[in-house]
Amino acid sequence: MTATGTARPTKPRTGAEVSPGRTLAVVAVVQFMVSLDLSVVNVALPRIGTGLGFGALGLTWVVNAYALAFGGLLLLGGKAADRYGRKRVLMLGLGLFGLASLFGGFAQNPGQLVAARVVQGIGAAALAPAALALLTATFPTGRARVRAFGVWSATNAAGGAFGVLVGGVLTQYAGWRWVVFVNVPMAAGALALAWRGVPADRPAARGGRPDVLGAMLATTGLSLTVFGVVRTDRYAWSSPVTVTTLAVAAVLLAAFLRVERSTTREPLIRLGLFANRSVAGANAYNLLVGAAMSSAFYFMSLYLQRVLGAGPARTGLDFLPFALGVVAGSVLAVKLGYRFTPRTLLIAGAALTATGFAWFGLISPGGAFVTDVLGPSIVASVGFGLCLGPVVSTATAGVAPREAGTAAGLLNSSRQIGASLGLASLGTAAQQRTGGSVAPEALNRGYALGLTLGAALLAAAVLIALTVLRPAGPKPSAAATQGAEPAGQAGPVGR
Repeated sequence: MTATGTARPTKPRTGAEVSPGRTLAVVAVVQFMVSLDLSVVNVALPRIGTGLGFGALGLTWVVNAYALAFGGLLLLGGKAADRYGRKRVLMLGLGLFGLASLFGGFAQNPGQLVAARVVQGIGAAALAPAALALLTATFPTGRARVRAFGVWSATNAAGGAFGVLVGGVLTQYAGWRWVVFVNVPMAAGALALAWRGVPADRPAARGGRPDVLGAMLATTGLSLTVFGVVRTDRYAWSSPVTVTTLAVAAVLLAAFLRVERSTTREPLIRLGLFANRSVAGANAYNLLVGAAMSSAFYFMSLYLQRVLGAGPARTGLDFLPFALGVVAGSVLAVKLGYRFTPRTLLIAGAALTATGFAWFGLISPGGAFVTDVLGPSIVASVGFGLCLGPVVSTATAGVAPREAGTAAGLLNSSRQIGASLGLASLGTAAQQRTGGSVAPEALNRGYALGLTLGAALLAAAVLIALTVLRPAGPKPSAAATQGAEPAGQAGPVGR
C-alpha cells in the first residue's frame, strides 16, 4: 500500500479503470444533445423561415440537410469508430458538431444555415455510432443491458422534452438563433465528459482503408432522391426533370451496392449483415418509424403556430406532454422488457403510435388543445417510447464486436434516412393538398393528410415486426436465467 502523503504516479485511463456508469453517462449526454437539437429546430422552423426568407418547401431543408448528411454518412462513421477507436471518433464528432452549431447561429441567409446543418450532420454521423457502439460493448448482456438501453431511450426522450420547451422560450424571447447556439456549450461539456469518462479503447477492426467512395455514392444518391421528391411541387412526377433526377439517384445507389460487393477497401457495410433477420427487420422498422416521427413533429409544429396561432413558447409547452410521454413509454419498456420480447414491444409500440397519429389526422382549424393535441400526443408518445430501447437492442444484438460500430451506424442511418425521405414525401403530399394556399383551413387539410399518412407508415412497421422478426422461443426457467440476459431483450432475436 502507498504511504500517506506519497504521490501516486499518474496513469492514463484504461477501459478497466473507467466504470460502466461513467461510460453510460457520456453516452446519455451525447444522445440528449442530438435529441435536443432535433426538437429545438422543429419548434423554431416558422421563425427561421421568416428570418432568413425560406420558401414553404425550402424550409424542409433545415431538417433534411441535417438528416441526409447524418443518415448518409453514419455507416462511414460507424466504420471509422471500429477502425480508429470509438473515443477518438466520438470526440472528433463532438468538436465538429459544436463548431457547426456556432456557424449556424450566425447564418445570414438560407444557404449558410443549410450548410451549417450539413456539417452538423457530419459531426453527428461520427459521434452517434461511436456512442452507441460504446454502449453495446460496455453492456453486452443481462439486466444491465436492459437498464442501459432504458437509460439511453429515456435520455433520448428527455432531450426532446427539454428541447421543445427551451426551444420555444428561446425562439420567442431571445430569437431563433439561440436554438442553434445552445448546442455549443452542450458539445463542449460533452467533450469534457468524454475525455475523462470514456476509456481509450483499441480499435476492434484494422482491415483495409474505409470505403469513402461508397459513402459518397450513398449520400449523393439519397440526396438526389429527396431533392427529386421535394421538387415535385414544381415538376410533376412524370416530368423529364423529376424522372431524370430519380433515375440518376437510382444509378448512384445501385453503384453503391456494386462497390460494396467488389471494393478492395474495407466495405462500408458487409451486405451479409442483412442475412441476420434481427438486423434487417429492425432497420426496416426503424426507417418507417423515422419517416413518420420526423413528419409528425414538422406538421404539428406548423399546425400549432400557423393554424391555431400559438407562439413558439406556447408551442413548446404544447409539445411537452408528447415528449414526457416518450419518457414514460421508455421507462415502461424497461419494466416490460423482463417479461416480453423486443418483438412484442415493437408491435405494441408501433400499433399504439399509429393509433395516436390517426387521431392527429382529425385535426381541425378550430381545434381544441385537449382533443386535437393532448389526447393523441399521450397515445402516440407512449407507443413511441415503447419502441426506442427494443429496436436498438434488437438491431445490435448478436453482432460481432468488430462490426458493433457498423451496426450502430446502420441503425442510426435507417432512422435518419427514413426521416429525410418521409418528410420529403409527406411534406410534398401536404403541400399539394393545400393547393399553395396559406389560409388556415387549407394548411389544416395538408397537415392532416401528412399525419394520416404517417399513421399508415407505422401500420407498415407493425407488419415488418410481425413478418420479419421471428417470435422468441419459450422462456427458460427463472433458475436458468440467474445472471443471464432477459428473454429476447439482448439476445439475437430472429437470426
